[in-house]
This record gives sequence, C-alpha cells and structure tokens, in this order.
Amino acid sequence: MNDKAARFSKKMCDVLNYGALNLAMGIGYETGIFEIMAHLEGPAGCAEITSGTDLNERYLREWLGIMVCGGIIEVSTNGDGDELFELPEEYIPFLCLSGGSSNLGVYTQEIPLLTDCARQGVLQGMKSGIGIPYSQYPKFYSFMQELADAKHRDILVQTFLPSVMDGEMVRRLEAGISVCDIGCAEGVALEVMARAFPESHFTGFDISEESIINARERIKELGLKNITFLVRDAAGKDFVPQQFDYITAFDSIHDQTRPFEALQNIRKLLKTGGIFSMVDIKAESSISGNMKHPMGSFLYTVSLMHCMPVGLMNEGAGLGMMWGREKAVEICRAAGFSRVEVADIPKDGFNSHYLCFK
Repeated sequence: MNDKAARFSKKMCDVLNYGALNLAMGIGYETGIFEIMAHLEGPAGCAEITSGTDLNERYLREWLGIMVCGGIIEVSTNGDGDELFELPEEYIPFLCLSGGSSNLGVYTQEIPLLTDCARQGVLQGMKSGIGIPYSQYPKFYSFMQELADAKHRDILVQTFLPSVMDGEMVRRLEAGISVCDIGCAEGVALEVMARAFPESHFTGFDISEESIINARERIKELGLKNITFLVRDAAGKDFVPQQFDYITAFDSIHDQTRPFEALQNIRKLLKTGGIFSMVDIKAESSISGNMKHPMGSFLYTVSLMHCMPVGLMNEGAGLGMMWGREKAVEICRAAGFSRVEVADIPKDGFNSHYLCFK
C-alpha cells in the first residue's frame, strides 16, 4: 500500500468513526445526557449518572463506550475497579445550553433528522432530479425553528440590528418605520423586534398557513398590537409596491423555488431609499472556494438533504444553501438593488449579512 492509499484508508476509518460519533452525540444531546454530566461533581459511574433520571443504565453504558472511544467523555477507574465517566469542563460550552453561541452539540441532531426525513427522497432525486416537498420535513423544521428562535432572542436586537448601518437602523426603528420579514415562520424575530421597537409596525410573510395561524395565536396571547401576519409566497404576484422601509430575510432566500422573483418582489415592496437585510450562509459560490471552509462538508450535506431539493420543487431553481457570496450578490443586483454590501455578523460564524439598497 503506497502512502496515498494508506492515508485514504485512515481517512475512511475517520469517516466511519466520526459519522457514528455524530449520530450518538445527537442522541446524547436530545436525551439530555450532556447536561446531566455537566452538572456532576467529578467522575461518576453509570448508576450515579442515571440516578434521578429516566435514562436506562444499560443503554447509557453502550452510549458511553462511543463517547469514550471518540474522545468526548473521559474514563477512569476507582479503587474497586469500577469505571467512572466524566465530561471535561473545557468541553461543556461546546455541548451544552450554557455555551450559548459556542454550543455546537445542538447541531449533531441535524444530519440524523434529515436522514429520517429525506434519505429516500434524495436517493430518488439523484436519478430523477425531482425535488422534495416541505411536507417531508416536519421534525426538521421544528428543530430548526427552535434554533432560529433561540438565536433571534439572543442576538437580533442586542447584536445584529445595532450592526446594521452602524446603528442607523436601530435609530429608524426607534423613531417608527414599517418592517417586513420574509419567511417569518411563527414570527419570533418579529416578536422580538416588536417588543423592542413599539413605534414601528411589523409584517410577516410565510408560505405556510399553519405557521401563520400559530403566529397569530401566539402574538394575540402576548398582546402585541404592532404585528401583522400574512400567508404569502415571496415570489408570488400582485404585491402592492413601496410598502416597507426595511425588509429582512433570515436564511430563507436560498430555499425559494424562485429566488430571483422573490428578490424582485422584495425590491418592489421597499419604499424608495428602503433597505433589505438578507442573512444567508457564509460561503463561496464555487466548490473549490469552500474546500477550506471549517464546516464545508456538513453544510453541503444539509443542502443536499434539504435546501437544494425543496428549492427544486415545481421546476424551481434549487440554489441550495451553498449558493455563495458571488452568486448571491449577482442575483441581488440583477433583481434591481442599486448597491449590495456583504459583511460578517457579530457572534454568528455561519452567516453573512447582505445589505441591499433600493
């Protein structure tokens, strides 16, 4: 075996091990094992870890075997020869809720969920080229909505909006403007903004009638009067022009079946001098440009399993999550925006901010 073959053999072992490790870590995260172990005072046996929980000791032991071999959990032995297990303190921020934006453990659930939802559809699509409908992804959307909601509550008003035009957007929101969020889901981003800026009015568009119904009910319970929700396809027709001063789209444009038409409508909806904030994945448009991306393989997999196939429905564009900066800027400009600025987002290593001017 030559050196290249030997290196690839090792790589294949790593692939198999890390693929298995991701699956098991997702199970550990969802069942709360990492949180339980983070609160233990020192190394503990299986019985102590499961004490007071609904975890099964035999299943836990097998799971711990994966974690120990994968270098996630450390193992030691007490004087009686019993094995004790410990989650290193340094790892806790990356695996538990307390880590906030450092928490990567939550994403270990993503690929297993997508596999459950879409593996057969992707296998068929590899030959047919046919997309996969949104209806195939209920568990995945629930998971992603929880992630997005937590992110919005954590950084939208505190970090993101103050970074837009060096704080100018916050000043406009405080004075009172009209705002629209495209692909609003159940409206948490709008809720957060509406609470912070009561002088402004907020409108949410989403293609999902169920999401809009849920959003209306929740906002009614909260008593917020400055939010409206509408079931609308961003790429649809008959939009009334020049309605909004500011429009946002958080990771929703690349999933559109007709993204160019959606961007044209967004420009149409903006008043003269209006601003569009498109938050989308931080990547290059060429595959070679993403070779050194720290999570390139992961993001392309999410795109293959979800973003691209839903975008292919009804003979759609199928941009995919990794459409990248060059293509995003090109399409925004072609849609009529006079200027497009691309910037990093504070406390968000996954996305870029495309600030588009009418």
